[in-house]
Amino acid sequence: MNYVIAVLADRIQAEAAYSELEREGLPMEQVSILGRGYKSADEFGFIDPKAPARKQATLMAFWLVPFGFIGGWLFNVATQYQLVPAAGTVGNHLIGGLLGAIGGAMGSFFVGGGAGLIFGSGDALPYRNRLQEGKYLIVVSGAPNLTNKATRILRQFNPESIQGYTDPTRV
Repeated sequence: MNYVIAVLADRIQAEAAYSELEREGLPMEQVSILGRGYKSADEFGFIDPKAPARKQATLMAFWLVPFGFIGGWLFNVATQYQLVPAAGTVGNHLIGGLLGAIGGAMGSFFVGGGAGLIFGSGDALPYRNRLQEGKYLIVVSGAPNLTNKATRILRQFNPESIQGYTDPTRV
């Protein structure tokens, strides 16, 4: 499935582009307007960048917390450092493992969640930001010949940006 997304400055321009696409015979069930009074980013299906970041942090925690525990345990065994002398040898190994697990959890949160939020959002976040600024998006989905025709038509309206995408998961 191919997509063309055009960012237009105002509602009038978006409606004119939509009307021109309709006049040129594009199937209107494959054309969407996003913006105030039309579909929102969530209704259209733009992924919230926080969801993949949360998923990445959870996936990293699945691996980093146990490895952190083992690493903390082994570090305490190797150094024989007495964190809490009253806890004894095994208690100190467990405390070392617990501190390692906490370190693993922090790593998964900051690296998995933070980096995923910053770098993993793709183009969904800029499009969400444009919608919040009051801009309008025209999205056309379909076969390459349809999206190429839509691109030619949309260029007439001098959009702020126009971009094509191919979604390999949806054929």
